[in-house]
Amino acid sequence: MKPVVIVGAGPAGIRAAQTLVAHGVRPILLDEAVRGGGQIYRRQPANFKRSAARLYGFEAAKAKALHQTLDSLTEQLDYRPETLVWNAEAGAIDTLQHNRATRLEFSRVIVATGATDRILPVPGWTLPGVYSLGAAQIALKFQGCAIGERVVFAGSGPLLYLVAYQYAKAGAKVVAVLDSSAFAAQVRATGKLLRQPLTLAKGVYYRAWLAAHGIPVHQGATLLNIDGAARVQSLNWRDAQGDHQLACDAVAFAHGLRSETQLADLLGCEFDWDDLNRAWLPRRDGAGRSSVAAVYLAGDGAGIMGADAAEMAGERAALAVLQDIGYVIAPDRANRLEGSLQRIEGFRHGLEQAFAFPEDWATDADDQLMLCRCEEVRVGELRQVVRDGHWEINRAKAHCRVGMGRCQGRMCGAAAAEIIARESGRPLNEIGRLRAQAPIKPLPFGVEEA
Repeated sequence: MKPVVIVGAGPAGIRAAQTLVAHGVRPILLDEAVRGGGQIYRRQPANFKRSAARLYGFEAAKAKALHQTLDSLTEQLDYRPETLVWNAEAGAIDTLQHNRATRLEFSRVIVATGATDRILPVPGWTLPGVYSLGAAQIALKFQGCAIGERVVFAGSGPLLYLVAYQYAKAGAKVVAVLDSSAFAAQVRATGKLLRQPLTLAKGVYYRAWLAAHGIPVHQGATLLNIDGAARVQSLNWRDAQGDHQLACDAVAFAHGLRSETQLADLLGCEFDWDDLNRAWLPRRDGAGRSSVAAVYLAGDGAGIMGADAAEMAGERAALAVLQDIGYVIAPDRANRLEGSLQRIEGFRHGLEQAFAFPEDWATDADDQLMLCRCEEVRVGELRQVVRDGHWEINRAKAHCRVGMGRCQGRMCGAAAAEIIARESGRPLNEIGRLRAQAPIKPLPFGVEEA
């Protein structure tokens, strides 16, 4: 009998696995990381000794509970860490583990692929010493090191303050936090944010802690460029008072998160435009069922909702799987999960209001700005393609190779869409979405077939 497969061992994937196991189903759990937990609860290597409290702060209890859940399940499921899912099609996925390629057929699959940073390039962003916020967090959690000796954090979104706080608590020198969002917008969003008062309180605490420890936090700050020769040496930024310069040797930046949807795309899921996430997302119902029979979606890979919501969505998707294969589930539990997810979505609206997308970025981007670092495509080249009449994003990709490199558009795709929309004068949802291509991530030479 073909197995139920879960892709991703973050909060959504682990809760999905726990739910299936509790009903007597033995799933296969695939994850790229060495140890499960996802990005938010990423586990340090076995020989590292930082306490959970120091590593995860307020989320230590949740992180430990999730890790313990996975550890307790390992004998009751087929857990495959260090496994890349690089391709998928109807009824099967292709994986790579320890340089060995395997095709895995499934009866049902729960896609819990998580999210990555949304990058809006600035001049100098390809210099050594420039990281996304998520990458800076990985360095701290998984490698136990800072990305530099004098670090500036820039962009917008809750992760901006969280990572800056984590770095400062770990003893790193945080030069400043540059938040592109206006303080007034965050105040106006308070009513919606109060739908999750504990989460709001943690965010307020992070910001207050940074200020109390002498770390400058600038609101309405636009990162202009990053300077350096061999690596980062300084950056320039602007606010209502004018232009400023900061000396630093590392920068971490991002403007919120974007869902990792490539696997859902390759599995044939239909997509809809989502204004809240400013992105095309795979269609799903309240239980996590996609438009494709046997494919279920859970967690941030189907829409940014956060770790708590991911756990709920993982459990709800697993309950949908069980129901669809003939198990009797508790309807009250399913209804409670869906109700909780709907309430968290209201909070998400507050976050988008508080950390507004910098809509002027595409207008202000210089023609010489490197947009796609894999293929070395500059903003001006993409604008010229649009002026030539190619405003659908896949046509633009064919004409200038934007999004055609190693990252398959994960780094540049959102920014390219913004440039095309602004240059063509069309709404963002009319220019299309980059179609996923296999391999989702690069494969090494010399892959062996299992």
